[in-house]
Amino acid sequence: MKILLAPDKFRGSLEAPQVCEAMAEGIRMVSSEIEVVSLPMADGGEGTLDLLLWYSGGKKQFAKVQDPLGRTIEAEYGISADSKTAFIEMATASGLRLLKSEERNPLKTSTFGTGELIKIVVESGVENIILGIGGSATTDAGIGMAAALGWQFLDVDGKELKPIGENLVKIKEIKQPTLPLYKTSLNIKVACDVTNPLFGESGAAYIYGPQKGADKEAVELLDKGLQNIAEVFNKDFGKDYAQIAGTGAAGGLGFGLMSFVNAELKEGVKLLMDFCDFDKNLKDVSLIITGEGKIDSQTLQGKLIKGITDKATHIKIPIVAICGTLDVSPKELQEIGINYATSILNRPMNLEDALKYGYEGVRNATFYLVNLLHKSND
Repeated sequence: MKILLAPDKFRGSLEAPQVCEAMAEGIRMVSSEIEVVSLPMADGGEGTLDLLLWYSGGKKQFAKVQDPLGRTIEAEYGISADSKTAFIEMATASGLRLLKSEERNPLKTSTFGTGELIKIVVESGVENIILGIGGSATTDAGIGMAAALGWQFLDVDGKELKPIGENLVKIKEIKQPTLPLYKTSLNIKVACDVTNPLFGESGAAYIYGPQKGADKEAVELLDKGLQNIAEVFNKDFGKDYAQIAGTGAAGGLGFGLMSFVNAELKEGVKLLMDFCDFDKNLKDVSLIITGEGKIDSQTLQGKLIKGITDKATHIKIPIVAICGTLDVSPKELQEIGINYATSILNRPMNLEDALKYGYEGVRNATFYLVNLLHKSND
């Protein structure tokens, strides 16, 4: 019997690799002869950087860069053990979490710090960059990022503009670096889990601007600016990316990464699955165990569970889920492709105790499940 473990983290209790450890311990309590493959997962958001480092044997690095308002901060990134791949989460340099509520204003913020991180890792000699772009404080279409890499954005008088959201509408010409920083062989993949275009009613400004501090007037100005940068880029370079799904991600950073560094946008969970050779590890698997802290209707609509079920159901591998809180109906589980689900909580307990019980609960729930299946196969 071969079991594949592919859980997400149990937020506040266990990171995904720890969930795998607990599940594996529960399986060993049943039989040491059961083959276990651990592939901890994430959906491309928080925790993805740590998992990519875990898979690659890499280490976190730190660098001084600009935050969304131009202040110097220390941001983290990762480099794989073979030094060939860098991992960046744009939120560590350009994220909303770096600003106080009263500081949030996408007219004034920039992705310049994210560009500085890209520059640092490219200069270190990496061949690949995997970049997560969730949680941004910006709506600058990536011009801040590009400016850090040597791109210039000029107004009607030929003067260089500060690369912030309110200046998007003023751009009349784009000048690329004389010596491009990135090599043509550099492979940049972006974990992008939204499908919004750059501008319009479902674009970056209208959908995400308000949560970043933009009022109605600011949203309208930003949307005009996003449309303008797309038109100018198309005029200067003959490429029209604005309506491609995902270019509106992170305030248009998806567009900027495609336009200025030839990046490829990809669903976060699919990117992680490719990185850990998920498909290859499905060979001869009898059972997949997934799970996370809470499984509810929102979870079932998310990318992670669906990514796993899409891979497994067409080759008829049963999927079970172990979680802290189970808040879905049997019908919902069936529709998504999960054959069985259970909570680890076996008695009433408060949140603090439940979080502490995470490892033991996951281990025990896995044991009970696998023991039943193992006995039935004897």
